[in-house]
This record gives sequence, structure tokens and C-alpha cells, in this order.
Amino acid sequence: MNLPNILPLKSQLLFLPELNREKLNIGSTLQDLTLYRIAVSPECSTHKVAKILTNNTLLPGVVIAKDNEFVGVISRSRFFEYMSRPYSVELFFKKPIHIFYKYLHTQALIIPQETSIVTAAKKALKRPKETLYEPIVVKLQQTDRAVYKLLDMQQLLLAQLQIHQLTMLALESTQKALVEEKDKAQVTLCSIGDAVITTDALGKIEFLNPVAERLTGWLLEEAQGKLLIEVFNIINESSRNPVKNPVETVLESGCTIGLANHTILIARGGDEFAIANSAAPIRTLNGETIGAILVFHDVTSERQLTHLLSWQASHDTLTGLVNRYEFERQLEEALLTAKLENQQHTLCYLDLDQFKIVNDTCGHVAGDELLRQITALLQSKIRIADTLARLGGDEFGLLLRQCPLNQGTLVAKALHETIQKFRFLWEDKNFSVGISIGLTAIDDTSQTVATLMSAADAACYTAKNRGRDRIQVYQANDSELLQQHGQMQWVSRINKAFEENRFRLYCQGIVPINSFNDNFQHYEVLLRLIDEEGQLVSPMAFIPAAERYNLMPKIDRWVISTLFANQSIFYRKNPHLYQSSTSKYNCLYAINLSGASINDEQFIDFLHQQFILHRIPPETICFEITETVAIINLSKATQFIHSLKQFGCRFALDDFGSGMSSFAYLKNLPVDYLKIDGEFVKDIEKDRVAGAMVEAINHIGQLMGLQTIAEFVENDNILEKVKALGVNYAQGYGISKPLPLTFSSVPL
Repeated sequence: MNLPNILPLKSQLLFLPELNREKLNIGSTLQDLTLYRIAVSPECSTHKVAKILTNNTLLPGVVIAKDNEFVGVISRSRFFEYMSRPYSVELFFKKPIHIFYKYLHTQALIIPQETSIVTAAKKALKRPKETLYEPIVVKLQQTDRAVYKLLDMQQLLLAQLQIHQLTMLALESTQKALVEEKDKAQVTLCSIGDAVITTDALGKIEFLNPVAERLTGWLLEEAQGKLLIEVFNIINESSRNPVKNPVETVLESGCTIGLANHTILIARGGDEFAIANSAAPIRTLNGETIGAILVFHDVTSERQLTHLLSWQASHDTLTGLVNRYEFERQLEEALLTAKLENQQHTLCYLDLDQFKIVNDTCGHVAGDELLRQITALLQSKIRIADTLARLGGDEFGLLLRQCPLNQGTLVAKALHETIQKFRFLWEDKNFSVGISIGLTAIDDTSQTVATLMSAADAACYTAKNRGRDRIQVYQANDSELLQQHGQMQWVSRINKAFEENRFRLYCQGIVPINSFNDNFQHYEVLLRLIDEEGQLVSPMAFIPAAERYNLMPKIDRWVISTLFANQSIFYRKNPHLYQSSTSKYNCLYAINLSGASINDEQFIDFLHQQFILHRIPPETICFEITETVAIINLSKATQFIHSLKQFGCRFALDDFGSGMSSFAYLKNLPVDYLKIDGEFVKDIEKDRVAGAMVEAINHIGQLMGLQTIAEFVENDNILEKVKALGVNYAQGYGISKPLPLTFSSVPL
């Protein structure tokens, strides 16, 4: 008995493998069961499970599953002796259940992880007996529309049963009444939208309705008297192998069954239809089986849509490659074979080096075409068994199955040479494209998919840092790789810190040293993180990782929204505390902005919304951007500054002097404050060149009407020197240390 033949209904009976003369036949039951995510429904009672296990002594035990994942076994003896080699429960714990059955050479009953059912199974396995099996009600978990109707099937079965019941009654009543009722039932079968075929007890066709005629290509007159297998030719959609005649199974077992979901009907003329069907016995009043009824309908369109949606969920639509989700799923299986079967694989992380130039020069259409051509090139150099995936943007993943690292390195070199020789032509332009490749081994020492992806990514990033367009193998003792690996680990830690609200705002005072506005309060807003052990973490530990993995816009937005929210509450309660006789506002908070936020088209809109939402006076906010960020995209930075200055905000150019052409760019940036790079300020006591640089920067700033701020003022000597040079403000540990930013009755 090939099981389970799952009917395309919302709920039906799924039978355990039939016990035929002390031999348990399993067929494709477990594979189909797990492939289509069948879960035991509430109708799987403790009584039925206990009875099945008690009556079927050839069942070695039960497999406990939760959410289609293996969680354990209960057995009569050592369950894992039935497997191809000795394994442990822990090895399969929380793995998809179909992976467990790949290594199982016996049969088992699947039960849900429910206390009452597990307890019943434990008890039943201690007192076996010899009888037949019982069915279990299961539920097919699918989200498609209700294209299959249970009521239609029931009505069909009742209609056919009614025909034979009336036939028997006719022997006791009039032949005329029987014919009338039989004709009514026949009309019902001919009027419904599903195909219906009935056979006698030998499997010979007695009736086809019009829908069955259309789908099979046989007329009723031609099909009558023929065996069903001559008219109803069905195969498996994937393997193209013949599928066992469902009516034959029904007549043998006397049970209602359904075909698996991947059944194809080949019509008389060669047309193929994806069908969903079920078959049931036709019995007399005394229970004698006198034939069978087969009901099926065309689900070709629905199945094509299902295949399309399934493909789209696991593939990249631009290149046709598998996506990150599917790639990581396959990587999980490769990792399992490495542990269970001592196989060796290689994981490659590939990143195009000149993709942005093509995109920026020729547009996204050209960039898309480049990705398609690169995909074709890479696929031409790998085996069918290997998996190439597009992970996002211009990044690709490659899984080389059963390929040790030394061989994987040779494959990577071949791919690298292929890309080096490639030239991308677009209209009148010719581009060369480089590729950086990071590799890592997959073997029995590998830990998780996440650590593998992290190692390959770190190796790829190191290849870029060392000159791009090269290959880098991950080595656990490489200090640069360890640094990159650490940054990747910070990504999850940063996201978790957001979830657990472990970021904190600090501030450091900026004091006037050549100014008489003693009432003016000026602070730089700083960010700190509380780690998992409750320790304070400096931003230099996590900001590099946040910048690389594009988390800075999220951090910048959190800082702004958090500061504004607290500032708003304080201002509403104490409006007099931030106003002075000479200026409407006597507090200024300086907020650092990343280059990613400045280049974000939606960031200015976000700022406007926050100012309006919290009613924060823009005059109380100063944004700081580093000189390096400003120079990299001067026009964008200038536009950004102009936009917010019109709104009332002020700007400071941070770390001034660190760039190669600082003075040349300064005149193009409409800033209010010039913060002198602390590397010069801290050495001003002993380095005459550093003193000259501070003096020059301050002099230029004063000529341009800018207020100058000396950073890294660590002691009184440095303070006196910058004061003598005419610098307006000082900031550093010699002035005040960073403190938690708390709004109280007195301004900070």
C-alpha cells in the first residue's frame, strides 16, 4: 500500500502503513508526509495512538515532532539501531524531520509533542498485541484558497451509495421507483464540476461523467468495460514514474484514499493535467464491496501558481539564482552531511568590485544586465551539483559540494580569471569588472550556518581591504580576519541592544574660553551601549561595524528621536530655563551624523517630522559631520547643510585638519563651528608643528567668521595654549568628562 495518498481536502484520514502478513510496507509515506508539512491534528487522540502501537508490534516506536522538526523518539528497543549507522538523538534535535528519515531504515509513527499523547505512547509500547492498524486524522497545513471542497466529495460518495442502496431496495419494491431514483443520482454525477469514474469490483469502468470524458479523452461508450488503468493513466510529476491505480488500492483495502499532490493525468491524446483526486469503495447495505468511485479535478492552474510562488520565494527574479534564504537552507543540509557523513565542502563569498561604477555611470538597467551576464559566466564554470546564489546587490554565494578547501581554491581562481578577462559593453562604454572572493571550509568542525557565512564574508572583506580583485581563504589565526569577524558579530549584538533598549545617551560640555556668554550651555551628545553583562561599551567598539553594515542610519535616528522626546518633556515643564535675556534659547545640543544618514534621501524628512512632533526649537540643535564625510560627497553635504540651516539648525565641521585639502573645501561648506582635530590639540604642548596647525586652523576660522572649538583638551596646560591662540571653545577630559544625559530642573 503506497501511502499517504493525501486527498486535496482540508481534512481527511491518513492511514499508517498496512500490516500485511507480518510485513510492514511503507512506500513513500514518510517522504510525502514531511514534504507537504503534514501535522497530526487534534483528532490524533491518546486512544488511537495507544491502540496503533499496541496492535502493531512491528513498529519499533514513535517519532516525536513539533512544528515539523524532530525532537525525540520513544522505542521498544534501541531505536537508532534501525539506522544506516549509529547516531545520537542530539544530532537530529530541532532538524527538519525529513532529514532524520533520510538516515532511517525502518518505519515509525509520527506523533505531536503533546503530554497526553506522548504518555499514551510510552504506556502502549510496553504491552504489544497482534491485531490490525487504526487510521489517524491529519490536517494539511496549506494557505491556498479553498479550491478543494470536502462537501463535494461527500456528496459524490453519498450519491453513488444512494444508487446502490436503491438498487437493493428495488428488489423489495418496484423496479420503476428504483430507475427513477437511480436516474436522479446519475444526473447529479453528470452535473457536478468534478470528474467522476465508477468501476465494478474487478476495476472495470462502468461510468464516466462529461468532465471525466474531457480530461481523459475517452467517451463513456468507448471506456465502458475497460480496466481503469487503460483509461486513467497517471504519473508522478517529478519522477515521471507511473503511479499505482488508486481504485486497485481501494478494492484491495476497502479504504478511502487520495493521491499525492504531485499527480499528472495523461489524456488519451497526450495532453497532461495536474489533478487532485480521491477514491472510495462502493458497498452494499450489508457491507459488501461491489465497486469503486474515483473523483478528480483539474488543478493545473493552481499548481502552476503554487510552483511560481514557491520559485519566487526561493529565487532571485533578476538573475534566476537561488536567494539568500534558500542558499542558507542548502548550506544547513551541507553542514549536516559534513557532520554525519564526514563530507567536505567549500563556501565562497563573492563581491563584484566595479559594479557601483557601472550603476552610477550607465544607470540601473545597465547594472541589472551586468549582473545577468556575470551570473551566466559564473554558472558556466561550476558543476550542476554546486549552488550559486545572489545574496543581495552585487554579492553572490557559492556552495561547492563535496569539494575540499584546496580544490575549492582552484575553482575560485578559475572564476577570478574568468571575471578578469570579461569586459562589459554598454552602448559606447567598455568596463572591466573585478571580483573579491572569500573562502572557508565546511567540515565536521564547522559550527553553524551563521558562523560559516560570517567567516566567508570576513575573508571577502579582507580581500577588498588588501587591494580588491583577489582571493582570501579564511584563517582562524589571521588578526585582520578576526577583526572583520568581530565586526560581524557586533551586528547581531547591536540589533539585540535595540530590542532590549540598551543604548544610552551621554553628553560632554563644550565651554567658552574666549567668550563672555557665560549663560550659554553647549553640549555634544554622545552614544554608549550597555553590553550583556551590564558594562558600558565605548562607541569605538561598535561604530565601525555599524558603519560597515549600514546600521548607522538606524542609530542616528534613535539618538535624535530619543533626545528630542526627553528634551520636549523638559521644555514643556520648564520653558523659562532655556531662555535668556540676550537670546531666546541658551542651550545647544550637538548631534553627530554619519555619512550614511547624510546620503539618505528620506533623512531630512525624518528630521522635519521629529522637530514638529516634539516641538523642538531648531535653534537648539547643532549637527556635527566629520570633515572626511563632507569631502567624500561635497555637493550632497553642502545641500544637506543648506537645507537644515534654512530650518534654523546650526552645523559644526568635526575633526577639521584630518583631510588632505581641508582649507580648499572649507570655503564651500556653510558651517557655524570648526572643531579642530584633537590629534593636533593633544600634542600642542610638545609638538611645534601641531601648535602651528592649531593656530592656522583657528586663524582661517576666525577670518571666515566661524567659532572654533579645540577637541582633546586634556589638561590645564593645553587649555592655556589654545586659549592664548584665540580659540573660542574647548572640549575634553580636562574640561569635563562625559556624563549620562539627564534633563532635570537645571539645564545641563
